[in-house]
Amino acid sequence: MAQRNSSRRGKTNSENFMDYSLLFIVLFLLGFGLIMVYSTSSYEANLEFGDSAYYLKKQLFATILGLIAMMIVANVPYHFWERFAVIGYMVAVVLILLIIPFGHESHGAKRWLYIGPISLQPAEVAKLCMILFLSSLICTMGKQIRNRKGFLTVLLVPMPIALMLWQITNNLSSAIIVVGIAVLMLFVSCPDYKRFILLGLAGAAAAALVVFVIVQMAASHPAVEESDVGFRGERILAWLDPEAYASGKGFQTIQALYAIGSGGVLGKGLGASMQKLGFLPEAQNDMIFSIICEELGLFGGFAVIIMFIMLIWRFMVIANNAPDLFGALLVVGVLGHIAIQVILNIAVVTNTIPNTGISLPFISYGGSSVMFLLIEIGLVLSVARGIRLKDLY
Repeated sequence: MAQRNSSRRGKTNSENFMDYSLLFIVLFLLGFGLIMVYSTSSYEANLEFGDSAYYLKKQLFATILGLIAMMIVANVPYHFWERFAVIGYMVAVVLILLIIPFGHESHGAKRWLYIGPISLQPAEVAKLCMILFLSSLICTMGKQIRNRKGFLTVLLVPMPIALMLWQITNNLSSAIIVVGIAVLMLFVSCPDYKRFILLGLAGAAAAALVVFVIVQMAASHPAVEESDVGFRGERILAWLDPEAYASGKGFQTIQALYAIGSGGVLGKGLGASMQKLGFLPEAQNDMIFSIICEELGLFGGFAVIIMFIMLIWRFMVIANNAPDLFGALLVVGVLGHIAIQVILNIAVVTNTIPNTGISLPFISYGGSSVMFLLIEIGLVLSVARGIRLKDLY
């Protein structure tokens, strides 16, 4: 009997690990996101389409497809996808280039491809493919990434895709995320932190120089127009002084801040937002966090932030216990993608940084975004399944 119990304990300790905490957090964010998409978009959807649930139905369809894809990917050994790393990089490049002749323009930006009734945003494909390609590349290079040539190679690999996203799709935020993913994956792989300090200082100095030049241009030409400083230059000026651009680039920011301020600590109540009634443009997309704060108050806003912190913590646990470097890098890449996107979205909504037009993961309206995020979660769950329970003790 003792031998049988010992054998049973040994078998239990070698079982695969399934992170139900991660799964619960993701499902919670998805469910909460669907509720907020409906609450935020119902008024506009009823006016434009005569169906208050129009955006909810489209988001629900994309979520269901994403969950199916997530379950499939989670049950496939993650090393299976390594053989498609180079192909994925090429597919990302081709899809972005297809935007030029076949892209669909919406709200002044040409970022979508239509495949039958389904719209696809190549930027979301590029983020996933970049995580896969960089994970494979870093594992292949091994210790070579510690020297200057290897370090620069990994750092420069995502630049072509980042530049294409910026110039072809006019999507600077996605370009920043792609580069940020590469930097974070390189950071956890390379022990020479001095390089990253210098890289960070150089990036901060460059950003400060750009802001300084634009401010000086505006000061020397008081009647500055968008043609003088550029589209993004005017966004920077609106970030520094939203009220001066209240009828232009600062309008959305001001309305978002009104929403956050009017919500108070406990909010006006679910569905009781005033800013979503035509005052705040794209409320269900980039600015959904401001509606969360208006309806659920700072309490609701902090609750959402805490859920994302818990999600990132679960990623860290899985990455630390991953069976190999490739699995750990996959998880770190997904962590970087979601963490950077959450930070940028909340920073934009609170006017901490200039408006870059970026969605809140799992919560903002956007079919391509939620589908590919769930595929990334599937990769993380696949890595988690490779962990043996005995390795966690």
